Amino acid sequence: MNTDLLAAIMAASARVAAEHERTAGPEVHAASGRRTPRGAEFRARLAGPGINVIAECKRRSPSRGILRHPYDPGAIAGGYAAAGAAAISVLTENTFFDGSLDHLSAVRERVDVPLLRKDFISTSFQLVEARAAGADAVLLIAAGLDAGTLARLIGEAAALGLAALVEVHTRQELVRALAAGADLVGVNSRNLKTLEVNLHVLDEIILGIPAGVTAVAESGLRTAADVGRLRAAGYDAFLVGELLMTTPDPGGALASLLTLAAGFE
Repeated sequence: MNTDLLAAIMAASARVAAEHERTAGPEVHAASGRRTPRGAEFRARLAGPGINVIAECKRRSPSRGILRHPYDPGAIAGGYAAAGAAAISVLTENTFFDGSLDHLSAVRERVDVPLLRKDFISTSFQLVEARAAGADAVLLIAAGLDAGTLARLIGEAAALGLAALVEVHTRQELVRALAAGADLVGVNSRNLKTLEVNLHVLDEIILGIPAGVTAVAESGLRTAADVGRLRAAGYDAFLVGELLMTTPDPGGALASLLTLAAGFE
C-alpha cells in the first residue's frame, strides 16, 4: 500500500461515513447511546499474561485479493472465540476490503469477546459508528492522520468508552503516537509504500515502546515461532489475520497457533 493508496483508502472511508451520517446520523447516534463499550476490558485482555491474539475477520485485501469465499464473519468469530482469542478484529472498510459495519454487528451478535473496528478512521462520526455497531476499540493509523487529529480522535474514543489501538510503522510515527497519548500501540511490519513485510521492524520499534504502553505486533506473523520470539522481545499481543483467514478452519488454526506458541514462553 503506497502512501497515495493509503490516502485514497482514508478518503474513501471518510466519504462512506459522511454519506452514512447524512442518511442515518440520528439513528446511529441513538444506537451508539444504547451501547456500553468495554474499552478497558479490551486493553486488559491484550496486556494480560500468556499469548494474546487479536484474531481478524477479513474477506479481502488490496494486496492479495479475495481471502475467503464464502465469507461469514459471525461464524468465523464464533470459532475464534471458542479457540481463545483475546479479542476479535473486524474489517469494516468497504471500497478496498469488502468490509461492512454489518459484519461488525453480526460478530457482536455472535460473540462476547471484545471487538476492534479495523478501518481507516479519520472522523468523529466513524467512532460513533463503531460504538453503535458494537465495537469496544478502534484502529487509528498514525501514517494517515496529522498529530492534532490523532490526539483528538484518541480523546474522543476514550470519551465514548472505546480503546484506541494506534498503528505505527516507523520510529517517527511511534514518537507521534506516544505524544498524542496512545497507550495501545500496534506495530505494523508491512511497509506502506512497498507492501513488503519485514519482521525486523517489529524488533526495532519495540525498543522504543515504554513500560505501561501495551504493544501489539501486526502483519506477517506466519508461525508459532514468530509469535513466541516476539513475545520474548516484549510484545503483549498479536494481530493475526491472513494466516487464519486462508485456512479451511480459522478457529482451529487459531487454537493450534495458541497451543504451539505457548510452548515458546
